Amino acid sequence: MPEHDLPARERRGRGKSRFDDDEPYYLKHGRPAEPALTEPDDEADPEDPWSSWDGAVHGPEPHPEWLVTELAARDTELGVLKTGKEADVHLVRRAVPETGRSCLLAAKRYRDAQHRLFHRDAGYLEGRRVRRSRENRAMAGRTAFGRQMIAGQWAAAEFAALARLWEIGAESGRIAVPYPVQLLGTELMLEFVGDAAEGQAAPRLAQLRPEPAELRDLWEQLVDALVVLARAGYAHGDLSPYNLLVHRGRLVMIDLPQVVDVVANPQGPEFLTRDVRVVGAWFAARGLPAPDADPAALTELLLREAGIR
Repeated sequence: MPEHDLPARERRGRGKSRFDDDEPYYLKHGRPAEPALTEPDDEADPEDPWSSWDGAVHGPEPHPEWLVTELAARDTELGVLKTGKEADVHLVRRAVPETGRSCLLAAKRYRDAQHRLFHRDAGYLEGRRVRRSRENRAMAGRTAFGRQMIAGQWAAAEFAALARLWEIGAESGRIAVPYPVQLLGTELMLEFVGDAAEGQAAPRLAQLRPEPAELRDLWEQLVDALVVLARAGYAHGDLSPYNLLVHRGRLVMIDLPQVVDVVANPQGPEFLTRDVRVVGAWFAARGLPAPDADPAALTELLLREAGIR
């Protein structure tokens, strides 16, 4: 893989190493204030916008019972869950006024054409093409229109990957991802993973110091999830302990906009190898025995599952 297409953390020679360049702001500078949630019994403010469900692309059916799909619902902004270089994630309550129906959603909003998009994104975009040559030229030239097209591709790619993986997980139980609620332009609404009553997001794997038995269980869950990805023809593309949540003992994979087609993308095997190396190093550093967290053996297994070896 050309060096300029690798994430910056792969090319650092000096300075403190990290598992993820886009780690949440609160992990660097102290925990921020929690989102200011309204009381569950409060009615929606008449000024809150109506639910955007009607104009969006919807997630897999049947829709989960907890999801509010009524067009009479209103969306209330409750705060920011995470800020990043490419997108911000907001906490939204969708509720039907004068009823008890409500749910919490994570609204991931990709930055528009005037803001930064994915760095060194050429490697990730290989294998992804749009049909019209005008759009391809604009994306290649990184014009304002082309950058907006790329932002839309990231959102659409993440939505499609989550929809497929959620269906696989619902059937097999071998992978967990947030339910993709809807896609509208460059905004992706997802299931909120965490304590809905308190609005507290599930911790990231990087925040935890699991005991040996829990560490082994999380590793086994991760291997299962990576096998599912490989069989579906995917590599996460940017996997790290910051892109894995742990909710009630269950490992949940998040942040999949840069998902890589390991067959169509010539650099797919390299992305898959890097994913395994990064997470394997974290587990090894936390005490998982080397034979269990062998990146080379796991990489070979995943390449075979993807039909490459």
